[in-house]
Amino acid sequence: MNGDQIATIIVGGLSLVGSLAGTFGGIMASSRLTGYRIEQLEKKVEAYISNHNDIVARVIKLEDNDKLFEEKLKVANHRIDDLEKKGD
Repeated sequence: MNGDQIATIIVGGLSLVGSLAGTFGGIMASSRLTGYRIEQLEKKVEAYISNHNDIVARVIKLEDNDKLFEEKLKVANHRIDDLEKKGD
């Protein structure tokens, strides 16, 4: 082997190492970015679920209050009917 061939092999080997290092670095950076974005999405989903659960709890409370008011209205209507019957 002459000097030109050895130099070509060395340059090719260094190019291979550089390419592998760049590729590996790119994969690592992409992996970190993907992990970060997934973490941010998880936070948004948790906030959405928390908000949704709060809304569900509030709707349940409103429905319970509605039932209570309906019952009070029925009682008031019966009392009015009783008073009207006594007035006759």
